[in-house]
Amino acid sequence: MSKLNDTIHRVTERVIERSKPGRTAYLEMMDREADRMPERSEVSCSVLAHAYAGATEDQEALKEGRGPNIGIVSAYNDMLSAHQPYGRYPERMKIYAREVGATAQVAGATPAMCDGVTQGEDGMELSLFSRDVIALSTAVALSHQMYDGVAALGICDKIVPGLVIGALRFGHLPCVFVPSGPMPSGIANKEKQRVRQLYAEGKVGRDELLASEMGSYHSPGTCTFYGTANSNQMMMEMMGLHIPGSAFVQPGTRLRQALDKRAVHRIAELSGTREKNMARCIDEKAIVNAAVGLLATGGSTNHAIHIPAMARAAGIIFDWNDLSELSRAVPLIARVYPNGSGDVNHFHDAGGMGYVIGTLLDEGLCHRDIVTVSEGDLSDYAKEPGLGEDDALVWRETGESGDIEMLRPASDPFQPDGGMRLVEGNLGRGCFKSSAVEKERWTIEAPCRVFEEQADVMAAFKAGELDRDVVVVVRHQGPRANGMPELHSLTPPLGVLQDRGYRVALVTDGRMSGASGKVPAAIHVTPEALGGGPLSRLRDGDTVKVCAATGELSTTADLDAREPAAKPEPKLGVGRELFAMFRHGADGAEQGGSAMLAAAGL
Repeated sequence: MSKLNDTIHRVTERVIERSKPGRTAYLEMMDREADRMPERSEVSCSVLAHAYAGATEDQEALKEGRGPNIGIVSAYNDMLSAHQPYGRYPERMKIYAREVGATAQVAGATPAMCDGVTQGEDGMELSLFSRDVIALSTAVALSHQMYDGVAALGICDKIVPGLVIGALRFGHLPCVFVPSGPMPSGIANKEKQRVRQLYAEGKVGRDELLASEMGSYHSPGTCTFYGTANSNQMMMEMMGLHIPGSAFVQPGTRLRQALDKRAVHRIAELSGTREKNMARCIDEKAIVNAAVGLLATGGSTNHAIHIPAMARAAGIIFDWNDLSELSRAVPLIARVYPNGSGDVNHFHDAGGMGYVIGTLLDEGLCHRDIVTVSEGDLSDYAKEPGLGEDDALVWRETGESGDIEMLRPASDPFQPDGGMRLVEGNLGRGCFKSSAVEKERWTIEAPCRVFEEQADVMAAFKAGELDRDVVVVVRHQGPRANGMPELHSLTPPLGVLQDRGYRVALVTDGRMSGASGKVPAAIHVTPEALGGGPLSRLRDGDTVKVCAATGELSTTADLDAREPAAKPEPKLGVGRELFAMFRHGADGAEQGGSAMLAAAGL
């Protein structure tokens, strides 16, 4: 067994020490919740009647207390391709529960918006705070306290972190996350990228663009690029919250159904125990493992926000210094689109998460001894699932990588670091995803052009005003300004400028998509511009330097001599006015950009 890497050990110990007060208080609270969890025989008959009224054929089993009752929290809708398969899950899960003498009820539903649908649209300003709403909805669902375990059904961007945060406040219960898998592969990703850039240049029309996009996003299942949704599934494996190997098995297959069945059976097995409840599963080592997996696979930059937020819900403090230090020790071992040519189906076929976890464990780059929902520790996740006789689940060794251009051993990586770097200086602190950017573009120093809106960037691009070396600054995009929308729609035009030979970078207090691409970008910059952050004092023509190699984000301008730019007027419509309380109460991106966690004092 390999010795744990010194940096992984050091960062983990620092997180443990820093988190002691909050973690101790959290675990004490979860133990109290377990102690006071009501026996259903002691609950009033009126309450029980309400709880059982809709259970139809499970009423007798519930009334007699024959076995554990599983609460299903579902983020189903059929506007999200990833969540469309969940529509039939509850009825199947109830059957699976009966097989082991348990029952299951849909405890509640959470919203589930698709960032892909709202990209570049006003609705994107609700996206980040939908995570808080999902956490709150999860809490409402579980507040009935009629459940002995939780099945969490969610996949996409803010949904899994929101479910994690909500479930952690019921951490005295066991909780298994149940994915539904990716859609089959569509058109080649390079072709999709090519058509997007042609459209940005005005060389193809909307008909061609729509045909290309529908060739990529074409059927039920998770989008196949390695963005936030699929990074979520990777993290659930690294944290031991899935049935091992569940992440990237396609919907509608016999293997998918076998994994779903095992998830329900396992929740029933875990009910009534404290050793593997949610509170014990998500500890400091699990949080570090999530970060290690993110770095090793070149995952979504959005998790620089989500990991600290999830950690806080478990009484743990994890920051960007921790992430950046881990990045220097964790090698990049996967190249999945947009960092490579193949998608998550190719990644899974090449060995997938079983291979990733196995090689990281072999090199001592993650914690083996975490508490998981499986029978053992993280070693259980270093295998791949399959079907044996009578369609019984079996787990096999992954063997060597099936595609060395996509998935490499940690001893022979694509690059020696994980490519998620902290950049900081007199413009604040931000994140730079270097794994997606050619090394010769890690340093950009050029006059800046300052914008307040994505649409203004697009207009300037179309007018030819950005045809030069330029650092594009898009400010007042932070949590408190407008909910911190993703700015993924800027990737094609900035990519065009870069392909024309210009040295281009983006600096913003907003987010980029989990599909952040080849253009160097300092994102999530904090303090945000609203309230007087450094970006609010930049002016057109100021020289800005972004350097992933040295970790620099700076300007030569005398910012102290300037007043901050005017506060933008709040936007109305698309429900944005209803989210004002979230914007007013949000904390910084490095803390997770959450109003809910800030208000709770976590």
